[in-house]
Amino acid sequence: MYILLFVAIALVSFIASKNVESKFKAFSKIPMNGGMTGREVAEKMLYDNDIHNVTVQEVNGRLTDHYNPVDRTLNLSHDVYHGTSVAAAAVAAHECGHAVQHATDYAWLSMRSMMVPAVNFSNRWVSIVLLAGILLIQKLPQLLLAGIILFALTTLFSIVTLPVEVNASKRALIWLNTHNVTSADTHPYAEKALRAAAYTYFVAAISSLATLVYYVLIYLGNRD
Repeated sequence: MYILLFVAIALVSFIASKNVESKFKAFSKIPMNGGMTGREVAEKMLYDNDIHNVTVQEVNGRLTDHYNPVDRTLNLSHDVYHGTSVAAAAVAAHECGHAVQHATDYAWLSMRSMMVPAVNFSNRWVSIVLLAGILLIQKLPQLLLAGIILFALTTLFSIVTLPVEVNASKRALIWLNTHNVTSADTHPYAEKALRAAAYTYFVAAISSLATLVYYVLIYLGNRD
């Protein structure tokens, strides 16, 4: 049953990931009104939200776009930074949504940021501790419990990430619409692109939660 569950989750995750790629590939061919690049969209949204201490810069990779609250940088991949498509505008505005969250002390983002050091520590050790815990479960069950606690941190992080990402997309879509950056023709594509991206975070959270339950059942089964 657990194998079937994980196979199903892996399949859904794969489909969600491919859906995002296909949506952005398709919407990258739809030009924006006025030919604004992703960089220009980002700079305009920051300015309209009275944010003047965030730097928009280009980074390597594909779909590597992210906002860094530590050094207040908005990092856009090459295709988004220079792109003039609906996809580029949607991604740039979404990342700006995180900058707006930071500037307005959005509670879920603050919680997520506070969790980062603990989650980084967990990611460094969780695989080793879980493996050792399963191998030594008869002699040292406490080791598996420690691994479960570490994995629970990453699961909680995935769950907290959901409202952060959904809210950033909501802020992006409202701004794109109210400031006439997208038109009646192009706005639905921006909505579809960001909705597809949100699905991947939802699947990741469900997958992490299911895996956590699996390890907990192993631990409880050994106690019985």
